Amino acid sequence: MVNPRSADLVRKALEEHQLDWKVLISDVGRALSPAEKKTGQPGVSSRSAPGTSDSPRYLRYKEVNEFLDDLAKRFPKMVTVKTIGKSSEGRDLRVITISSSKTLGDDGGDIDPTDVEDKDKQDKQEQDREGRAKKKNRKGKAKPGIFIDAGIHAREWIAPATALYIIHQLVENATHTAKLTNDVDWHILPLMNPDGYEYCHTTDRLWRKTRSKTWWGLGCAGADANRNFDFHWREVGASWSSCSFTYAGSKPFSEPESRAVRDYLLANKEQLKMYLTYHSYGNFLLYPWGYTNTLPSDWKTLDALAKKANAAMVAAGSEPYTIGSSTNVLYAAAGGSDDWAKGVAGIPLSYTIELPGGNGHGFDLPASYIPEVGRHQMHLITVFAKYVGAMKQGQNKE
Repeated sequence: MVNPRSADLVRKALEEHQLDWKVLISDVGRALSPAEKKTGQPGVSSRSAPGTSDSPRYLRYKEVNEFLDDLAKRFPKMVTVKTIGKSSEGRDLRVITISSSKTLGDDGGDIDPTDVEDKDKQDKQEQDREGRAKKKNRKGKAKPGIFIDAGIHAREWIAPATALYIIHQLVENATHTAKLTNDVDWHILPLMNPDGYEYCHTTDRLWRKTRSKTWWGLGCAGADANRNFDFHWREVGASWSSCSFTYAGSKPFSEPESRAVRDYLLANKEQLKMYLTYHSYGNFLLYPWGYTNTLPSDWKTLDALAKKANAAMVAAGSEPYTIGSSTNVLYAAAGGSDDWAKGVAGIPLSYTIELPGGNGHGFDLPASYIPEVGRHQMHLITVFAKYVGAMKQGQNKE
């Protein structure tokens, strides 16, 4: 990014060194202005998830809650919404759990969310699954679970939008996605950093951190919640300065947002077999560790499953994702939620998913991309759900 006053000098220097260049965004300030954004406004009720209407847009915090509450009201047997904590500024951190009483069909095949089965045949299958579910439930065996969070970094708007798209598909498109909820319970926190997210909409589009008050006296707010987890905290890739975008906080779990996720994961760790955290941008599918280039003992399992999920997305039209450990593919950064989920909570399958930016958009991916990104992620979680559904309760390994 070049200051307008320096544009001619930079252009001249590039030409002197025979370097090719092109303008991707001519006015970054205008492009990132809240007035230019296609988002929901406070007070506007919405029953539609991002990407599921004719005019996709990014929802605001209030609308996200309205969407979750509406689902809980209309699908009480399938959906529960629970507040697991509050942000620094007092906003609720809300997890939606999605659970079906049905069990997977015997074929256990891959699921295409767009497939429409014959109605009579489908009804027969549903009745058969109901019968198997009753037998299974009498044995008292809880289903394995997948936990998803999104929006830990405020400016990564496509992450919460994708989480909401997934929620919509799992609940409102249940006829076509029933197998995804039959053997797996879903726990989804679509907006982990609501304070920062709202601040992005009203003040600073590129804000990353939480909005907690810091004690350094420098007037800099917030911490990077993805450096705030107590696993090799602040060893590498994190800052001591409260003004840095990678400030790790005054201590591990200094942020109420990270504490809420910690407490929820620990309370449900026996059931949870997979942890997914959505970020942007860059088309990466990453597994631990983030604090070191040493690989976890089960890295081959993590890698193979990621490659299978990636292949499913590519077959559906997605650009391929780069796969590997966070440190070896991107950079070292300690205190991340994915490392903590695996290293402390004992959740065996832990991934960070960096969603697309591309085409010069970076963090500011237009809302028109939400349906495409969401559809591709449905193919990814389909592969994950099939694998997790085969895992046994209380067994933190494949």
